[in-house]
Amino acid sequence: MNQSSLVKSVVILSLLLVIFGGRLQAQDSVSASAKERPNILWITAEDMSPTLGCYGDSFATTPNVDQFALESARYTHAFATSPVCSPSRACLINGCMAPSQGAHAMRSQIPIPASLSGFPALLREAGYYTTNNVKTDYNSGAESRITEAAWDECSEQADWRGRGKGQPFFSVINLMESHQSRSMVWAYEQFQKEVQSHLSTNEIHDPHLVPLPPYYPDTPLVRKTVARYYDCVTRMDQRVGQILAELKADGLYEETIVFFYSDHGSGMPRHKRALLDSGMRVPLLIRIPAKYQGMSRNVVSKGDVSRLVNFEDFGPTVLSLAGFDRLPSHMTGRAFLGPLATSPRQYVFGHRDRVDEIIDMARSIRSQDYLYIRNYMPHLGYNQQGAWIDQAAVRGEFYKLADSGKASPAQDQYLSKTRPPEELYDCVKDPLNLNNLAYSLEHEATVMAMRERLQRHLLETRDLGLVPELELWRHAKSMPPMQWKSTEQFNPEAVLAAAELVGADDYEAIEKTLGDQDPAIRYWGAVACSAAEALPESLLEQLRPLFDDPSKAVAIEAANAVSRHTGDAVAMTALTRWFDHDDRTVVLHAARAVELLADPRSKEAVLALAQRYQDEPGDLAWFIRFSASGYLSRQE
Repeated sequence: MNQSSLVKSVVILSLLLVIFGGRLQAQDSVSASAKERPNILWITAEDMSPTLGCYGDSFATTPNVDQFALESARYTHAFATSPVCSPSRACLINGCMAPSQGAHAMRSQIPIPASLSGFPALLREAGYYTTNNVKTDYNSGAESRITEAAWDECSEQADWRGRGKGQPFFSVINLMESHQSRSMVWAYEQFQKEVQSHLSTNEIHDPHLVPLPPYYPDTPLVRKTVARYYDCVTRMDQRVGQILAELKADGLYEETIVFFYSDHGSGMPRHKRALLDSGMRVPLLIRIPAKYQGMSRNVVSKGDVSRLVNFEDFGPTVLSLAGFDRLPSHMTGRAFLGPLATSPRQYVFGHRDRVDEIIDMARSIRSQDYLYIRNYMPHLGYNQQGAWIDQAAVRGEFYKLADSGKASPAQDQYLSKTRPPEELYDCVKDPLNLNNLAYSLEHEATVMAMRERLQRHLLETRDLGLVPELELWRHAKSMPPMQWKSTEQFNPEAVLAAAELVGADDYEAIEKTLGDQDPAIRYWGAVACSAAEALPESLLEQLRPLFDDPSKAVAIEAANAVSRHTGDAVAMTALTRWFDHDDRTVVLHAARAVELLADPRSKEAVLALAQRYQDEPGDLAWFIRFSASGYLSRQE
C-alpha cells in the first residue's frame, strides 16, 4: 500500500469511528485514580494580541494580568487556528480543526455529526458542573445542540457558584471589552461611554505616545484608534482582576487551574482576519495551583514555555487535567498538560476562509521559527473591503494611503490589491512578518519542506475548505460534510492539485481542470483563471459555457473570471441573474463577485438586491446587504 492510500485508509477509519459511535462515554474514560479532580476556569479575551505588559509591551496597562503571569506559565508560541472568532470556537469546542468539520466559513450553519457535542459535555457526564458566560458562536448547525449538551448554565450570570457541594467545575468566561466593536467599529462616543468611562485618567492612553507598527500610517486618527485599543485592553484587564478576586473570595483560587488567553489577534487592521502572526499569535497564561502540579511530569508551572500549542489542543488538555485516560476519536488536538500530555508539536496549522461577505481561502503552517502561508486566492489582497470593518473611521486612512501610491513596502504588503501565492517569514529575525522569503533561493529548502508538510496536512485532514461552500451545502443535504468527506465522492489529492494551480501560468493544466467531472476541480480551475494576470483566448472561450454549469459555484466563478479579464456584459449578466435565486449562499457569492468588480452597469441590479434584502433576517441576509452596500458606496 502506498503512502497516499495508507493515509486515506487511516483517515476513513477514524471518521467511521466518529460517525458510528466514536464519542466515548465519560464514565468509561475517567481514570479511576482521579480521586480529586481540579476545577478549571477559562478566561477568554476577545480580539487581543499579546499586547500585555507580561509579554513585553511596555505601553500596555495590564497590572492584573501581569500579576497573574508571575504565578503562571507563560506560553510564547500559542496560536489560534483561525484569525476570526467563530471558526476558532468551532475548533475549541470540539478539539479538531474547523475545516475538518466543515465549520470553517464565518457564521456557518453546516451540519456536523451528532457525536460532536462539545468536550464540556463529557466533563458534565463525568460529574463536572459546566458553565459558559456567555458567547457560544460554535459556527455550525449544531450550535443549539452543543450548547444544550455542554453547559449546565449558559448565560450572562453563569459562573461556578451554582454547583453542588464538592462538585468540580469547568467554567468559561468570555470578555468582550477588547472586541473589535469596542476597539475600532463603534462610534467614539459609544466607546467612551461603554469602555473608557471605567478608566482613571492615568489609565487612558495618550495617542501621541502610542507605538505604531511600520505597516500603519502615522496619522492622528490611526494614533487615536490604536490608543483606543490599548484602553480596551486595560478595561479587559480590570475584568480579569474582578474574576480572579471573586475566585479568591470563594476560597477556590488554590483549587482551580486557570487559563487566560484570547480568541485570536487584535481587531486592528492587518491583525484580525490575517494568517500572519499579528492575527494568529495569542497570549496564553496557565496557573496550576501547587496541589495539582504533580499531575504530569516536566510541567513548567511558572516562567516561559516555548512549546507550540494551538486551539486544537485546548479541549484535549482540559480532559487530560480532568482525569480522562483517553480522548474521543474525533479529537485531533494534543494534550500538553496532565497524564495524556504528548510530545511537543513541530508545527501548528491555520486557516482563513469566508468571513462575513469576504470570500477567501488561505492556509498556514507555523514552526518554532518560520511561518509559511499559501494564498489560494492571491488576486484578493489582505485589505479587502468589508462592510462591518469599514464602519470604522480608521479604515479610511488605509484606503487613502493605498490610493496615494505613497505606501512604504511594509505598508504596501497589507494595502496591495493582491497577495503573493506563497509567503514565508523568519519569525525570529522578522517577528512582524514583513520580509517575504518565499521566493528567496536561500530559503528554497525551507519553503519546499513547509509547503509539502502543509499539503500533507490538508490531505490527512481531508480539509473541506478545498470544496466550495456551495458544493458543501449540496452534499450536506444527504449527510454532514464531515461524514461525506470520507466517501469516494471526495478526492482531496485531485482537488488540491487543482487548487495548487492558482497563481501559476500552466494554462494547459488549468484548461484540463475546466473540463473535469468533479465540480470542485472545475471551480479551482475557474479561480486560477480569475487569479491569472492574463488569459489566452482559448481559456476565455472554455469559461463561457461554464456560465451555465450545473454547479452554481463553478458558474459564478467562471463568470467572475471572464468579467475580471474582459469586462464582458454577458458575463456580468451571468452573475447578477443569481440575485433572484432562493438559496442565499448562492446570492451572497454572486453579490460579492459583483461588489469587487464594481462595474457601474450592475447598479440597477444591486439596488434591487439591496431593496429585496433590506429587512430580511439572518446572517446570510446581513452579509448580502453588506455586499450590496459595499458596491453602492463605491458608485457614489
